[in-house]
Amino acid sequence: MHTNLDSTLDITVAIPTYNGASRLPELIERLLKQTGVEDINWEIIIVDNNSNDNTHELIKNYQEKWYHKFSLKYILELKQGAAFARLTAVNEAKGKLVAFLDDDNLPAPDWLVQAYKFADDYPQAGAWSSQIHGNYEVKPPEEFERIQAFLAIREHGDKPLLFDADNLKLPPAAALVIRKQVWCDHVPSQPKLTGKLPGLLVQGDDYEPLLYIHNAGWQIWYNPAMHTYHQIPKWRFELDYLKSLARGCGLCICQLRLINANKLQHPLIMVRTFLGNFRRLLQHFIKYKNQLKNNVILIFEMEFYLGSMLSPLYTLKRYYKNID
Repeated sequence: MHTNLDSTLDITVAIPTYNGASRLPELIERLLKQTGVEDINWEIIIVDNNSNDNTHELIKNYQEKWYHKFSLKYILELKQGAAFARLTAVNEAKGKLVAFLDDDNLPAPDWLVQAYKFADDYPQAGAWSSQIHGNYEVKPPEEFERIQAFLAIREHGDKPLLFDADNLKLPPAAALVIRKQVWCDHVPSQPKLTGKLPGLLVQGDDYEPLLYIHNAGWQIWYNPAMHTYHQIPKWRFELDYLKSLARGCGLCICQLRLINANKLQHPLIMVRTFLGNFRRLLQHFIKYKNQLKNNVILIFEMEFYLGSMLSPLYTLKRYYKNID
């Protein structure tokens, strides 16, 4: 990966955003109130992923009044998709560590210092994630905990945990910290999965870089000392959104499984992914068929299994589209 390797700071806080002008002020204020950072050299980078609101003007106003010892930078990334925004953030970061925050993810006061400390305590960690708690506008539906991970709510307990990357058990990119050099050495500059686009909620862009990092021998950890709070508006519990999210999370499964696989293994992985999720879909339908009309959680799971089953076909469709 061709990138800027000038890592002169300890840590960069990178905030990819799309139309985040209404959300960014609270996040910036939270960063201004970070504690225990007196001896840490850091910066903030806002990566505007081609917004059509007043994000640029907002950050410009902050910069004109900025008096803090750490810098606030603004970068415009015209390629749509969170994966491109993250690549740009890493490329522009001057920190040895890059700590990602989504514009709707608010850090606890000691989030940054806890992120920084973990690097020394776990030298084999190439990336580590936060506890992510939900801050809900309305009460979540009953049994929401069954699907909360899909909305980037991650509460895995109070002890550090090594993620099982081989089985795609990985953290989201929100509130994730990576070692810049590790990313630059192992993550390609052209992602296979670009992230959510208008009208298309295909996921997986969070996991793709972590799979490359894992395949290179680095560990992926959960750091329970880092706490963030994901703002969940009520529309994210609407059925149409949840169905679209579930399908998008499923459609990337096959592509993720192929990333670090030998090409000779690809046909077998595709067949196993289709048949395994067909079985899960059938079992789910048989077990819950009388509840599938009204239970939003069960509908979500059904859509995820369906998307996962179709993911080999989606992968083939993308492949042939790319070679045409």
